[in-house]
Amino acid sequence: MKLRRYTTLAIPDPVELMFGKAPNPITCGFGLTIGAGQVFPEINFTLPTMSIEAQTWPEVLGHYEEIGSMVESAARRLSLTGLMVEFELLPQMTEHPEWGAEITGILKKHLRQAHENYGLKSALRVTITDIRDNARPPVLRSGKPWEQMLESLELCADAGADLFSIESIGGKEVNDQAMLDGDLHGVIFALGVLAPRDVAFLWENITRIADEKNILSGADSACGFANTAMQLAGQQMLPEVFAAVIRAASAVRSLVAFEHGASGPSKDCAYEGPILKAITGCPISMEGKSATCAHFSPIGNISAAMCDLWSNESVQNIRLLSGSAPEAYLELLAYDCRLFNEALRTNREGMLQKLLVDSDALSTPQALVLTPDSTIRFARAIVKEKNNFHRTVAAAQEAWQVINEAAQDRRLRLPASEQRWMARMHGELSSLPDDEDRFLESISAKYRDLFLPESYGLDRLD
Repeated sequence: MKLRRYTTLAIPDPVELMFGKAPNPITCGFGLTIGAGQVFPEINFTLPTMSIEAQTWPEVLGHYEEIGSMVESAARRLSLTGLMVEFELLPQMTEHPEWGAEITGILKKHLRQAHENYGLKSALRVTITDIRDNARPPVLRSGKPWEQMLESLELCADAGADLFSIESIGGKEVNDQAMLDGDLHGVIFALGVLAPRDVAFLWENITRIADEKNILSGADSACGFANTAMQLAGQQMLPEVFAAVIRAASAVRSLVAFEHGASGPSKDCAYEGPILKAITGCPISMEGKSATCAHFSPIGNISAAMCDLWSNESVQNIRLLSGSAPEAYLELLAYDCRLFNEALRTNREGMLQKLLVDSDALSTPQALVLTPDSTIRFARAIVKEKNNFHRTVAAAQEAWQVINEAAQDRRLRLPASEQRWMARMHGELSSLPDDEDRFLESISAKYRDLFLPESYGLDRLD
């Protein structure tokens, strides 16, 4: 496979970074074209609280049969013109690859019926679980969990997956500790040194299987890094400005998946998606206000400003007053998408995007770093650099600069505690070695007990 290298932006102008439009639209599944002028819902669902084992497996399958039937009927009732369905495997479904494949087959059957019966354009995204952190430190390039993941990809593709995605965990063992310590150097080590090496290894294998099966290789997500920071900030366990810088820096490790064959659309929980869209031109999935069933966030409107798929993240298959929760959230997404598409149809998308952006942008640093202007700045800083370490540092520095400018102009109000963290981060970013090898030597010993160098091709550290 030929390695891609992004040195310019596919979308250099913030005005062109718009929902429903991508320079490189993607067609997959039953004729679903993403990024060509419309926004489509992406419905995601999971089981109610229950055990997943051989004895309960018939009950598990019953839930997914019910959801598949719901998708068929609700899509018709809502007159959907297109739909992405995401099946996120739970850990047990990846550990038993045949289980995930069986559910994939059920969901694909219902999408096929909807297509044949009333022409629904749709696709099935299958997201396997990265189970390689079952051991500590994680063994990433060999062992039973890795073999189970590969088998899961193979069997799910055979069962009807149209594209693969994953929320990979390489580097997370260091990142989690570094975030808890408020150690920005440790976060840069995890995001800029460890994670890109793992994403490259992982996506060479995912792309190989996708190509063999003639399906799309989708995209990765920095959910375990940046969204963890967002949630910790929401609980006041981490500064908002720290989480915002992590958000921008996390885009580099997700970009590596595209360099190693990922095609998009990006995954809904990858809030770094707009940066990826600006660089690669590929369509993206996003989540926000319509994902409150899964988590709360400070970026409910602005996250929609550049989406091509609009997702609910995930909802349990439980009963509400109206009906099943997945059906209720599919309707919610459908109405959101009608609004996007009417704005596009009537050439008022700029007005709607401005409202989505302005309603959130100055409420928190985490929203500020998701504006189209900020996104283009981060994307431009990333593609100027020569390797993933320097790209990650550049994104973090640019995020700090965006926040600092808004605070200095008094457009963004930062409490004194957040201002102190801005000063601290400035010192840490300024003191980073320019050379990756020197940085590796200076930081690796601090976290040496948490990671295995051979999992990242860093055997020289042994």
